[in-house]
This record gives sequence, structure tokens and C-alpha cells, in this order.
Amino acid sequence: MKMSILKQKIAKLPPNPGVYTFFDDKRRILYIGKATNLNSRVGSYFTPRSLPLIRGEGAGWRPIEAMIHKVADIKIQETDSVLEALILESNLIKKFQPKYNVDSKDDKSFCYVVITKEDFSRVLILRETELEKTDVIASEAKQSNEMKIRLPRPFGARNNKLIYGPYTSKKQLEIALKIIRKIFPYHSNKQKTEKGCLDFQLGKCPGPYAGAISKEDYAQNIRGIKMILEGRKKNLLKKMEKEMQNHSKKNEFEKAAELRNKIFALRHIQDVALISEPDPASILPLKRGGREGKGLRIEAYDISNISGQYAVGSMAVFSSGEPDKSQYRKFKIKTIEGSNDVGMMAEILFRRFRHPEWPQPDLILLDGGKGHLNIAEKVFKELSLEIPLVAVAKGLSRRNVKIQMTNDKSISKSKFQKNIQEVLKDANLIKNIMDEAHRFAISYHKKLRKENFLVS
Repeated sequence: MKMSILKQKIAKLPPNPGVYTFFDDKRRILYIGKATNLNSRVGSYFTPRSLPLIRGEGAGWRPIEAMIHKVADIKIQETDSVLEALILESNLIKKFQPKYNVDSKDDKSFCYVVITKEDFSRVLILRETELEKTDVIASEAKQSNEMKIRLPRPFGARNNKLIYGPYTSKKQLEIALKIIRKIFPYHSNKQKTEKGCLDFQLGKCPGPYAGAISKEDYAQNIRGIKMILEGRKKNLLKKMEKEMQNHSKKNEFEKAAELRNKIFALRHIQDVALISEPDPASILPLKRGGREGKGLRIEAYDISNISGQYAVGSMAVFSSGEPDKSQYRKFKIKTIEGSNDVGMMAEILFRRFRHPEWPQPDLILLDGGKGHLNIAEKVFKELSLEIPLVAVAKGLSRRNVKIQMTNDKSISKSKFQKNIQEVLKDANLIKNIMDEAHRFAISYHKKLRKENFLVS
């Protein structure tokens, strides 16, 4: 395929999570990668900066760079979430064993999910070297001519263990299991007790040895994890929906409600933390919305509702001190009922950071007080984000500005530290930004009320 045609194809790729596959002119798979934004990630390989590589110029390439000029075609598979892209990438690498996925990486740095076979299975992450030491894949490991690592058979059992992988990033795998564990909690300690177990106290461990969960229900959690790692989320959802209906028919409403909550969580996976680390094999750094050198991007958030009705949230954006209305976003509250501004703020922050294609802010301003700041800190901790947070309380008259800053060190870590400090000293600028966020929220709130009035 000619480069011009290839670039046209890339331009039409969706800005969604998924997996991309590079083929050579003989339809052989060169490389498989995951993306939070297929259009942006695949396009980054073929920017003007990388054209010399594509023409075959230059020396001393890494293997992944040497591969780019051989690409003749690209195929993609979209996924519902970044988490599923991570899992699909692993399963496809294991199935097709592309040469450049291994040549671009130290083979010993691959890692695997291991599920033990015992009364209450544990879920572990082990590197290739750790697998060898524990003799998990010793006799049945498969040696490929094209790959330098030993790949276990798909979902095979070894010495009372199930192995899933390889995964290219231990950090991302840890985040992935953290997400999965919120839906399907499991016991991870070698000790068969919950005494002194912090995971149990935090709700990450369901407490099988403390009698807090039945053996059957615990086994269902493990089955759920297995099906996710095998890329069978849709089948899992159907299975859970059927079980939920059966529980409802038997008037087992508590179990039905628990399944309903898990189904909702599976369909709305909050995996923003997974986008923070770039594709390990990428030859170019991630872009930050093309705004380098243009000063601070400030995002201001406000909530508007009447006793919880017609509840909305707004995101106003200022770049270099000026409003950038093309970047404004509005949110209709979906999960919070009643008058709960703090909960609503948490919802819109979660939803905002599910959009990796939106430029990342350098500073966030929240309309509210300490409660809003606390909930935002919890959201950011959950999503592994480090962005300076500031709560701005203006009182009933909206004239006096009271600033409460986040307690962490995100401001001192920011490369715009001095600029941020200057902004926070400018009370008039802060007030103007928050007034604009408030105006935007109120206008959307009034629009919803008007539409409801006309319908009724």
C-alpha cells in the first residue's frame, strides 16, 4: 500500500481505545499494539518527524523503528475500554507472536497474571524470570523460532496455576488488576487468614477465611476475572444478567442487586489511570493536545441544580489566561440523586478524565469548599492523576474568593510551578474564571428546565 493511501486510512481511524496491527507487503504481522486513541497512536508513527525512518534513512534504530518502513497495511480492533485493549493486545501477541513485539523489548521484562488453584484462588503478577524460578512453565513451555520468550499455551494450567500473558508493562497490569479487583475482589496474601490484612479492611479482599464470603461466591469472582482476562467480557455480562434474573425470580433481591452493581461497573469501567503510561514501543512521545509553549491550561468546574433536579456540571477552559470556548464541556448528571453537589463533582471529574483525547490541564479549579477538594483528591488518587487542585469558595454573593489548595505536592512537581503560583495570587483572575464556569453551568441548567417545561 502506498504511503499516501496508508496515511489516508490512518486519518479515518476512530479516536477510541483498541488494538492495531501492522502488516508487511506479504500480509505478515509485524507488530501489535494497544491504544487509548487509535487515531492519535497509530498516526504518531507516521508524522513528518518519523518520515526519515519510513524512507529507510538513518542508522542505529531500535528494532521497532526499523520496522516502521516495512508497514504496508494496518488493521484495528476497537474495544469498549483501555482495559480491554490491554487484555486484547496480550492475547493477540500470544496468538500470533509478532517478531517486533519481542525484539523491541528485553524478553525477561514481560509479565504474567497467575491464578493459583486452591480453595480460595489468589491472583498474582509475576515476571518471566519469576515464572522460571517458581517452575510454573518449566516442562511445558513453548519455544518459538520467532520469539525469545517461552509462551504458555492459552489459558493453560501448570503446577496448580493458570497463566495469562505476556503483558508488556507491569505497571499497567497492576492498574488493570486494581480496576478488576474493585468488581471482583479476591484474596492475594499467601497467609490463609484475614487477620491484619489491610486489603480486607479496605474492601479489596472479600474475606474468604473470615467467613465473609461463601466458597461458591468467591469462585464466581475468580471466574469473572478469568473471563475478563480471556477477553470474554460480553459473555460474562450475559451470564451475569441471566444470574441476576434468576435471583430476582427467587426473591433473592440482595444477590440480584449485587450482580446489578457489578454489571453496571463492568459496563462503565473507569480505567483512566491506564492512559497515563505511553505505549512502551512507541517511537515518539505522547502529544499533549498540541499546546506546548502556549502557557497554562486551566479547567474550572461548577455544579448547577435545584434541590438535585436538572443537575448539570460545567467545564470552562482558559488557555494563557483567556477563555477557550471551543474546549468547554457540559455534563448532565447521571448517577447522583438528590442535593449532593460533592457527589456530582466526583461524577463529572470521573467522566471528564475518561477522555484521553482531550488535552490534559495544568491546573484545576473547583467551585466549592473543603468537601469538593477532598472528593476531588480521592478521585485523582483512584485514577493515579497528579494535577494541581484548588477549591474556590465565593460565598452567597459570589464576591469574596476563598482559596483552598490541595495538600499534595502536585503543584511543586508541575513544570509550570511559578506560573501556577502567579495565577493563584491573582484573585480577580480566579474570580473571573469561576464566574465563567458558573455562567456556563447555569445556562445549561436553565436550558434543561426550559426543555422540560415545554415537554410537560
